[in-house]
Amino acid sequence: MASAPARALEEVVIEIPLLETRFTVRLDELQSPEALRQGNSDLAELDRATGGAAGRQLRELLLQPVPLSVKQVADGSVGSPLLEQAMLVIASLGTVEGRKTDLSGRTLNEALLRASANGEPTLLSLMQAIPGQRVTLNLGRARQIVTRMAGQRQQAEALLATTTAAALPAGTTNGPGVAVNRRLASLQVPHRPQPLEVMVIEPASGANGRLVLISHGLWDKPTSFEGWGTLLSSRGYTVVLPRHPGSDSSQQEAVLAGQAPPPGPEELALRPQDLSGVLDAVLAGRLGFARPVDAERVVVLGHSWGATTALQVAGVRPTDSSLRQRCSNVDDPDRNLSWTLQCSWLKGAQNAALRDPRVIAVGAVSPPVSLLFPRGSGGELSGRVLLVSGSRDWVVPPDPEAIQPMRWGKTLGNQLVLVCRPGNNS
Repeated sequence: MASAPARALEEVVIEIPLLETRFTVRLDELQSPEALRQGNSDLAELDRATGGAAGRQLRELLLQPVPLSVKQVADGSVGSPLLEQAMLVIASLGTVEGRKTDLSGRTLNEALLRASANGEPTLLSLMQAIPGQRVTLNLGRARQIVTRMAGQRQQAEALLATTTAAALPAGTTNGPGVAVNRRLASLQVPHRPQPLEVMVIEPASGANGRLVLISHGLWDKPTSFEGWGTLLSSRGYTVVLPRHPGSDSSQQEAVLAGQAPPPGPEELALRPQDLSGVLDAVLAGRLGFARPVDAERVVVLGHSWGATTALQVAGVRPTDSSLRQRCSNVDDPDRNLSWTLQCSWLKGAQNAALRDPRVIAVGAVSPPVSLLFPRGSGGELSGRVLLVSGSRDWVVPPDPEAIQPMRWGKTLGNQLVLVCRPGNNS
């Protein structure tokens, strides 16, 4: 007998293209490890055969929070570039059976509201809220995506296969160094309405007079990089870590609580202004360092969006040309997860150039750059760049986001470091 369409998805079909196989699992079996062990689906059997490993990995993925603003959806004012890009990619990945619709942005918005009824939405609760009977994930689409993602590491693997691994200098991490002092400070800056919070880490003795700024990534915070700052400070450096209020962990909490939209494109310009504002404050003596520092010759370190910010203050000029041409193409061979963030910068790219000549060197770890910075950019760099990428980085993959950009222009003493697992060149 034909059954009526279910009010919400009941079953997920997971296709694994490389193995030419597929597994089914009921969504109610994913409620807990115990429910999956007692289930009778294909995945439940696989989970029992692997001692719980298969289900644990899938649940870790599905229980990740969905960083979207429920309040913005409820108000009908969904228009965030970050949200729109997320919807564009999600809509291209799944097929729903049991209802006459595709995974449009409107369908996902309505499902998000239902998924948020009992708290912070996750990928699992979002799937449970989508109307239909069954969702098939991957299909031929996954094969294409897997192939594309693997292809975005081919240049990195070729370089690793032909390059001798660099040995760490002796004593790099050995020994505690000198004691350090930490404190928080607030700075009034002209480009933000509220004071800028900064963490200051100084050596208790033996300061060398050199200053390092560290810029955190999207939805992160200075304390995440306190280890970097402590190590540098124990070697004599004075380190300042600003909190970027429009894209930090507090802003993420507000987004998930429905109290704020995702970061707007204006943050692309505000973040480098945060760094320059810190340098202005240092020159004016407003941070009260125990020992003087040279604020005219500064090193900036950054991770992810923070690495992009570091490159901006070093003189790499953003443009919107590639963003306009490529963001809407979900089949672009270079498309990767970092494009979701990069494409959200479209309306802010043309006004985000800020070259600070006081920056003499940059350490950029996994910066999203391929769409933001044009080919041949970097001619106005105020210092050298050390770009670090991981050979297994699926979010900011090495080929399109590190190796290719480093080949666009003159090296000017810039260096690329590829990090791989010890004893494994892949």
